[in-house]
Amino acid sequence: MNKVVLMGRLTRDPEVRYSQGENSLAIARYTLAVDRRGGRNNSQDGEQTADFINIVAFGKSGEFAEKYLHKGTKLVVSGRIQTGSYTNKDGQKVYTTEVVAEDQEFAESKNASSNNGGGFSNNSERPQQMPAEGFMNFPDGDGIEDDLPFGPVTR
Repeated sequence: MNKVVLMGRLTRDPEVRYSQGENSLAIARYTLAVDRRGGRNNSQDGEQTADFINIVAFGKSGEFAEKYLHKGTKLVVSGRIQTGSYTNKDGQKVYTTEVVAEDQEFAESKNASSNNGGGFSNNSERPQQMPAEGFMNFPDGDGIEDDLPFGPVTR
């Protein structure tokens, strides 16, 4: 199975071209900066590093990228890895690896992405941190129980 899911930020606005012919097809290309966490891959001072993954989106996905995506947008992309090669003008063989996007979803609200150039500010709009177990902590009596589709929570 060839399936990949990535979350990161666009490093630049998508580059969009349209194929030739009667049924032209949008082809969007962009690079996603994806944080690399933990293990030996971190830099010496413990800061996060990133991988820069080339993404290509065809058809409606390409049109979506052209219309809604821009530098700094936090995005979740799912798709498949595709490899290829070509011979450049110097006669050298160049190998390529990219992700063909099958689904693109925003990973944060428009308000959050507009603060501080796409990052979070130090105000109340910052989401709560997720504990290691993967559940969010909500204070008692915050009214969230009223919004649950399966009835009130008993403690």
